[in-house]
Amino acid sequence: MAGQSDSPISLFSPEEVEFIAEDELMEIVPNMRMDPLNFICGDFGPFFPQIPVKVPLWLAVALKKRGKCTIRPPQWMTVENLTQLLEGEREDQGTFQAVPFHYIEISRLLFDHSAREDIPDIYMVRSLIEDIRDVRLHKVETNLEKFSATSAVKIAHLSAMEVNVVRPFVVRSLQAFYKHDNPVVTADLDSMSNRQPQVRQPQVPNNARRQPLKRR
Repeated sequence: MAGQSDSPISLFSPEEVEFIAEDELMEIVPNMRMDPLNFICGDFGPFFPQIPVKVPLWLAVALKKRGKCTIRPPQWMTVENLTQLLEGEREDQGTFQAVPFHYIEISRLLFDHSAREDIPDIYMVRSLIEDIRDVRLHKVETNLEKFSATSAVKIAHLSAMEVNVVRPFVVRSLQAFYKHDNPVVTADLDSMSNRQPQVRQPQVPNNARRQPLKRR
């Protein structure tokens, strides 16, 4: 199922989901002085040394690469909070715990671009997030095994990447249920889609038809 994200039914690729997540605000601590930055998405700054400020994740990563700041990980990204979240996911197999909508993408970007000193206990944090992701994906697959004919599917607290992975399977299942419940309508729709349009020849009035030329 995880390999279906490139299906035409899936609206976004994993890279595109990660691109969207880069607009999430992140707190940084600059080590330089700089005037406000004006972008289409908004104005950020001014920047003063050792004074925290919130910027989009993509800007935080760009400044971090240039050695202009340190990135403060979000509050949920601690060993204590992640441990509680993992325990809740394992205890309740019927529901999902509330997580940040882009927790997978945010953590991946911070692990790839943030220095080790920016994230306390980075190895434990990375391991906990991977465990949470695996448990949640297993719960998704288990719940989809109980999937039945319906007009809609509602699963609370799924993240962006999880929704993007599940969407192709759910859409195909709903289409299969619809075809099974409405075979006549489906056959009519298929026949209409396969029918080739016929080109109609323009009708020429009898009096406008070409008459043979008369010799003088």
